[in-house]
Amino acid sequence: MLKAIGSRKNLKDELYYSYISDIIESSIIQDLKQYTHHVYTTRFQHSINVSYYNYKICHFFGLDERAGARAGLLHDLYFYSTNNKPSKHHLKNHPQVALKNASECFYLSPIEEDIILKHMFPITKERPKYKETYVIIFVDKYCAIVENIICRLHKLHNIKLHKKKKVSSNVY
Repeated sequence: MLKAIGSRKNLKDELYYSYISDIIESSIIQDLKQYTHHVYTTRFQHSINVSYYNYKICHFFGLDERAGARAGLLHDLYFYSTNNKPSKHHLKNHPQVALKNASECFYLSPIEEDIILKHMFPITKERPKYKETYVIIFVDKYCAIVENIICRLHKLHNIKLHKKKKVSSNVY
């Protein structure tokens, strides 16, 4: 089932899915499942998270929700590991790599190109042209923080459960 972190919805049942179905079913996007991203999640799941919340916020503000959904899914389309300690070089340059990869595989509107290329502003210095690009700047950071916090809480919860099982197994 396709879900964004924190969402209870099956994303295949929404207008959202109609915007991204051609991209998400492609092997190039499915390959993102092989890469860890933000320590605990996959780059595939992170991209879904960013795409879905980008779509929701763009929809709420009457912006181009289709461009927000599609570019959110493509914003981290690169195929190398950062070992979860991205360098300054990576932070500045991965948007160009993602844009190159995305434009080789999919038609991109000018808004989608801007979103992918400038999602790391202000690190990348060049100012976004569209309001949708400002949305992803915040959504990407928000998702990275939430992904880390939720996964750390799950890990902590599992450690506590493991300790309880050890203690209860020692009881006579």
